[in-house]
Amino acid sequence: MSQTTKRALEASLKNLLLRKPLDKITISDITEDCGISRMTFYYHFKDIFDLIEWSCVEDATRALEGNKTYDTWQQGFLQIFETVKVNKPFIMNVYRSVSREQVELYLYKMTYDLLINVVNEEAAGMDVSEEDRKFIANYYKYAFVGLVLDWINGDMKEDAQKIINKLSLLMYGNVSRALEAYRTDFRQNS
Repeated sequence: MSQTTKRALEASLKNLLLRKPLDKITISDITEDCGISRMTFYYHFKDIFDLIEWSCVEDATRALEGNKTYDTWQQGFLQIFETVKVNKPFIMNVYRSVSREQVELYLYKMTYDLLINVVNEEAAGMDVSEEDRKFIANYYKYAFVGLVLDWINGDMKEDAQKIINKLSLLMYGNVSRALEAYRTDFRQNS
């Protein structure tokens, strides 16, 4: 029942964002639209930003389901673009409001979760430290999030598949080369 209530609150927030900006939405607006009490809202979330964060994490989890491997990372990134686009009113309102950093944190988390799996899969059998694997995943995370933020700033007009294709060409083999370089560096410093 808890997930159902949370999803209903999320749906109400997204519905309200179609009509007015985030900074004009109150908890009372959300609970009234949802048909629940304010106490029920506070049972699940501490404030609207907590609801936004939960919503972003839920969207991210659904977007990346089953797409966190070297062979499927492109599909995972495409799903990120599609999820952002499907939730355009939500994302644009949140992005343009006081909580722009929420969108960035959401994208960083989503992207890192995908990339660390790809890096760890490619690092299997290699003597590369966890710290170095995280560094590589973070490097690509920042590059990808920068592309997505540019895409959002451009009102999501560019074809996401073209962006993924260009990124794929750029990344092809580079994760393996980076891991190999860190493995070599690791041996030299030992």
